[in-house]
Formats: sequence, C-alpha cells, structure tokens
Amino acid sequence: MRTDPTDTGGLFVSRRPGTRPVQYREPPPQPQGRRRAIDNAVAVAILSVMVVINLAFWGPLPLAGLWLGGHSQWWSGSLSVGLAVAFGVIVGGLLGGLMLLKRLDAAWILVRRAGGHDQRDGVIGRIFMYCCMVGVPIFTIWLLGFSGAQLSGGGVSL
Repeated sequence: MRTDPTDTGGLFVSRRPGTRPVQYREPPPQPQGRRRAIDNAVAVAILSVMVVINLAFWGPLPLAGLWLGGHSQWWSGSLSVGLAVAFGVIVGGLLGGLMLLKRLDAAWILVRRAGGHDQRDGVIGRIFMYCCMVGVPIFTIWLLGFSGAQLSGGGVSL
C-alpha cells in the first residue's frame, strides 16, 4: 500500500489528477563542459549578490535611514518628521531587500538546476544565518567600542 504523501499526491487516499511523479523514457541529458561552467558561474554571482544584500541590512541600510532622517529633521525642523523618515526608509529597505532576496533565491535554484545539480531548496536561510553570525559581532564591537555609547547604571564608557 502506498501511503507516502509524495507518492499519493498529498494526504488523500487516492492520487489527485496530474500529480504522478515524472518518469522519463530516458534521463534528460546533463549539461556538459562550458554550459555547466557558465551556469555555475551565474549561480555564484547570484549567491554573492544575495550575500551583499544581506550584509547591507547590518550597516549601509540603517546608516542611510538615519542619515535621511537627520537631514529631513533639519530641513523640516520637526523631530517627528525625521523619525518617520528614518523608520520608513529602514523598514521599506528591509522589506524591499527581503522581496529581492526571495526572487534571487528562486533564480538561484533554477540556475543550479540548469547546471545539472539536484537543487530543491534555496539558500536564503543559510545566507541570512551566516550574515547574522558576521554582522552581530561587528555591530556589537562598533556599538560598545566606537560609537560613544555608554552602558547604563555605572556611567562607565567602554
């Protein structure tokens, strides 16, 4: 009895129409040589763009939001306007960057498949994790060592 959801097309007793696993008469040809190298190079380029966007979340994007917020406060003379602009730039940049990352991740999967790799999952979660592992310590060192921030309670700055 076949009860595996991938074999039955879901959690149903019988298979839904059009969900049978694909079976080829003969396996599709694997890309060879130059085409595979080009596909792999494109995949590496997409991956590097994803890393740069992820790292931008930790430095350039917040700095751009604060810079634009500070200038809009100076131009308008209102702290509320400056805070609203800074918040809008940072949140909008984060959401836009995540939308772009999701599209790049889907493109990366397709390029890896075109290169002959059995790629089923994306890499966005791992890239985000590694960028957090790099970004958090660097931000912490900057915040405590170079930004001029002081720890509350003791009046001692680092």
